[in-house]
Parts: sequence; C-alpha cells; structure tokens
Amino acid sequence: MARIAGVDLPRNKRVEIALTYIYGIGNCAAKEIVSKASLDPTLRSDKLTEGDVARLREIIESDYNVEGDLRREISMNVNRLMDLGCYRGLRHRKGLPVRGQRTHTNARTRKAPRRGSKAKR
Repeated sequence: MARIAGVDLPRNKRVEIALTYIYGIGNCAAKEIVSKASLDPTLRSDKLTEGDVARLREIIESDYNVEGDLRREISMNVNRLMDLGCYRGLRHRKGLPVRGQRTHTNARTRKAPRRGSKAKR
C-alpha cells in the first residue's frame, strides 16, 4: 500500500482516483500530478513501484500544499477574518452561512438542527 503525505492510498483504484484521497488534491490536480510523474493514468495504485511512489511524493511535496499544512492555512485564514471583525468573519463566528445564502428557511447544516416545539398539553 502506497503512503503519500501521511495518507494510505486505497488499493485497486486508478492512480488518478487514489490521489484524490489526499486532502487538497482534486481530480484536476491528480491528473496533472500523474502526467508530471509520467505514469499511465490507468495504472492501479497497488501496482505502483517504489520509484513511482517516490516520484509522486516528490511532486506533491514540491508543488502542492496538502493535508496538515493546507488545513492550518485555511484555519488561519478563517481566524484572520474573525479577528478583523469583517462581515464574513462575523458569519463564521456565529456559525451562519458565509456566502450570501438565505437563512429564513434552509441553512440547517450551518445553524444546527431545529429546536422542537414545546409539547402541547
């Protein structure tokens, strides 16, 4: 099993798909990484040699911000917005939708489950 950026890649999946299991790498970036490493995109992740894994690891470490570093960067950006007290920061602080969605109805995933009405007598 290949281990890249602290993540075990799943067995028996195409390399392009397996790379998307790493936080910060999507479909587009995975295809780009595979082409830079000059690997066959249809190659399965359990058929990777140590050299292939080393090339993938090297490309990801040099060109992409992934896993812990990316999570830290995103949380620092959110904390910066909250410290500034800007509108987006206030929405983050209150746990409401940040990007202009309506909150009169919907927005349940950000607002938390509904409080039930009191029991009738």
